[in-house]
Amino acid sequence: MEPEQPEQPEQVAASQRATTSVADMASVAGTASAEARLGVALWVRLARAYLRNIRLAEARLRAWDLSVAQFDVLAQVGAQEGMIQQELAQRLLVTQGAVTQLLDKLERRGLIRRCPDGRLKRLVLTEEGRRLRDLVVPGQEQFQAEQFAALTRDEQRQLLTLLRKLAAHG
Repeated sequence: MEPEQPEQPEQVAASQRATTSVADMASVAGTASAEARLGVALWVRLARAYLRNIRLAEARLRAWDLSVAQFDVLAQVGAQEGMIQQELAQRLLVTQGAVTQLLDKLERRGLIRRCPDGRLKRLVLTEEGRRLRDLVVPGQEQFQAEQFAALTRDEQRQLLTLLRKLAAHG
């Protein structure tokens, strides 16, 4: 066996660059993977919190024979009577067809009325719709406030800011 030759300074530098380069690539790949895992973890946590909240809200609203979507219609129309169906669809983030179905059900129950205004149909609550809205909305607002009671007021504001930022990004 021949004795090992000492490495030349250029070989040491090249070897270190190669090792650093491989380590950097592994680090970048690990970071990308870690970022992807973080993104999935955030998505799962957000989805779970949302679904839990929806299930609890549905259970509460069942007492008034309302779905979450129907409640949302009553709350939105009650807050801005005279809006048109297209505006409502945009606010609810649903299609025109979905809004039509919701309005049909609420109209059959005597809670909402579509008032012709030229080619448009303006939405207004009936007296019964107003009474139900006035009965349900304050309790639902309190319920939603309680869902975030684990967070301080500042944390709630920060969460709202972050969610707005996410909404603006997508």
